[in-house]
Amino acid sequence: MSEDKHWFRIAHREAWIGVGLAVFNFIWWFGFAYGLGGASPSSYDYIFGLPAWFFFSCVLGFIIMVVLVLLVVKFWFIEVPFEEEGGDES
Repeated sequence: MSEDKHWFRIAHREAWIGVGLAVFNFIWWFGFAYGLGGASPSSYDYIFGLPAWFFFSCVLGFIIMVVLVLLVVKFWFIEVPFEEEGGDES
């Protein structure tokens, strides 16, 4: 039974890491989208033909989130077996 508790503890920790990443993504997106995008469109700066607020919130934010998720999965997540060891296969 303690082995099951160990796996639930790992799953719980990884779920909180996922929630943290989602909150970071929302704060990043909201900060740039409404922080830089709150001005008049005539005063926007452009990066690669996109408004700076859109580039930073959607394009760069997406790239940063992909890198963060890859790093978290590679270095912090643990593979948890879904099948019980030694159980019947009937």
